[in-house]
Amino acid sequence: MRTRVKITILILALIWGNISSINACTGLCLIAKDGGVVVGRTLEFGVDPQSEILVFPAGKEITSSLPDKSKGITYTSKYGIVGANGFGFDIHADGINEKGLYVGLHYFPGYASYNQPDASKHDVSMAAEDYGTWLLANFASVEEVKANFDKVFLVENPLKVLGNISIPAHFVVHDKSGACVVIEPLNKKLVIYDNPVGVFTNSPPFDWHLTNLNNYMNLSVINVEPFDYAGMQLRASGEGSGLRGLPGDGTPPSRFVRAAIYSHSAIKQETAALTVPQVFHLMNNFDIPVGSVRDVVKKADGTTVSNELTAWTTVIDLKNLSYSFKTYQGQQVCQVNVQETLKAAKGKVRHISMESEFVAKDVSYNFKK
Repeated sequence: MRTRVKITILILALIWGNISSINACTGLCLIAKDGGVVVGRTLEFGVDPQSEILVFPAGKEITSSLPDKSKGITYTSKYGIVGANGFGFDIHADGINEKGLYVGLHYFPGYASYNQPDASKHDVSMAAEDYGTWLLANFASVEEVKANFDKVFLVENPLKVLGNISIPAHFVVHDKSGACVVIEPLNKKLVIYDNPVGVFTNSPPFDWHLTNLNNYMNLSVINVEPFDYAGMQLRASGEGSGLRGLPGDGTPPSRFVRAAIYSHSAIKQETAALTVPQVFHLMNNFDIPVGSVRDVVKKADGTTVSNELTAWTTVIDLKNLSYSFKTYQGQQVCQVNVQETLKAAKGKVRHISMESEFVAKDVSYNFKK
């Protein structure tokens, strides 16, 4: 265990020593004709975060990740949780509980604001990285989250392995009814927004992204009809003319607009199960191949370049309680049955590897008869 901790610290030190602002995540959701809600998201980082599927049972005692455990919250989980962690930490960056509540943690640089520790609030204090797990462990619906989201106190938790900064984070929450909210730590207070579009990226704050959508109200998935101009007939040179002007870069505002357009123009599938592969296809639009997004960090001993990549993509079926994922390296879809996994865990904390290798199915001799 001590060796694993040392390795984790070394990895994080290397990452945060070479990455300044690289981290781009995109989330969206679709609702099938049967009412099933399916959520998708990508997680980007400068290197592989070595995520695992982290299984927490109901009835587990959970303590905040603050260095002094006496200064942080301790509680017992009401619900079992399945989701992805990062770098060996026992927190959920992305997860679903047994009641069909989903929470995703996204990077929120430049805006996330936390409190200094307060002795009068030690029993409700936690770091930002603990917040998603707390929501999943205690609540079954967005309605319950709305009533309780600010009952805890987020405090600074600067980590040496992160360059003495606290993790800047904000959160998106979906439930199986289709309700969605966003929670952001702004000016040292938790602020909650209804999320009518079901889409989520990174900075700036969520309400800015909703306002920015007004700049793209002219876009349509319907091709532009030919029309006469000065005696000439003008026509589009190919398909997709209705979406000409759709932003294609990797910034959070551009990804938010693309996710909103793609998800709200998607054709409803009959069932949630059929929607899972559809969401994977949508998430492919946000896949970052290594080399296409780079951050140059000037250091005293020279200049280094960090390349962002999509470490993994998850698609979560809130109706059928399945958690599916694929990784940058493997690409094949793996799926976890939430109820069966919690049952098989037998009340213990469990880890499932997300590592996979690229495997191509050989069909060289599969001739049709």
